[in-house]
Amino acid sequence: MSTANSTASTRRRVQGTAGLGRAAPLQPTRDQAQANLPPAAILARYKPGKADPMKVLEVLLGLFNSLHTSLDKTVSHKTRQERADFLRRFFRDLKSKAGFKTLPDPRNLGERHIRAMVKIWQEEKLAPATIQTYLSFLRGLAMWLGKPGFIHKPADYGLSTEEYQRHEYAQRDKSWSGQCVDIDAVIEQVCAYDRYVGASLRLIQAFGLRRKESVMIRPHRCVVPFEATGLSPDERRADHYVRIKEGSKGGRLRFVALDSAACMAALDYARAVAEGEDAHLGDPRHDLKRNLRRFDYVMEKFGITSSERGITAHG
Repeated sequence: MSTANSTASTRRRVQGTAGLGRAAPLQPTRDQAQANLPPAAILARYKPGKADPMKVLEVLLGLFNSLHTSLDKTVSHKTRQERADFLRRFFRDLKSKAGFKTLPDPRNLGERHIRAMVKIWQEEKLAPATIQTYLSFLRGLAMWLGKPGFIHKPADYGLSTEEYQRHEYAQRDKSWSGQCVDIDAVIEQVCAYDRYVGASLRLIQAFGLRRKESVMIRPHRCVVPFEATGLSPDERRADHYVRIKEGSKGGRLRFVALDSAACMAALDYARAVAEGEDAHLGDPRHDLKRNLRRFDYVMEKFGITSSERGITAHG
């Protein structure tokens, strides 16, 4: 398999530092000398055939394990731990169970390695859902290495299509465009009904915020220059970024590029709605819990739910 595409670095996100007394990191921390290098340059230091394959795997985990394999966001610590544990075990099992004499460098992982392990999982009578999860983790590894499509569908490995068609609903396109919804018209109607919820929807559409993030954001104080993000120069997409932390999953800090007129327009609208330089976007007359309930009520009223239109507020 080829080395990671340097463009993957654009998806890295700033992670909060673990507090005292917490468990050790789920993946190795890069040293200071590597901090500003793109993934391809870091991996180039470990020559295939010479570097310890397990060491290369740890480097890959350190670079990419916090990232979602298909969306521009981070994943939970539980997912990181499960993915890291599986990948380490997978490479150990290539020798101990599949009988390969030489452990392959992750970048040289081949079709024969995958098929050998799938056969073993079948012989061990693992549940279809378990094998599907394993293939998903391997698909993530392939994406890190710039090899989309390397891991095939379960049916291509001789697995029953009926057994492995899970999460169909979760994988269905629930985007507004995917469901032929006039995005701008719906948001305009929501803004006319409730300007606070409408402003949140505009931010969700422009920046991909979560519901709670869009309510807790402080529009007048969330913009920072690129230099304040801590991102490496090769990740730069704009001169200014929106800082997202309040309301984020796990309280993790991330930065979203302010890189289009649509983004700026959504932010300007939110600033016009938010009352005060330090104000959150929610209605100041209510607390967070009530503002979130109000958001849900308005979404249901305008049919922005999976049951009504097959879509979600994330758009």
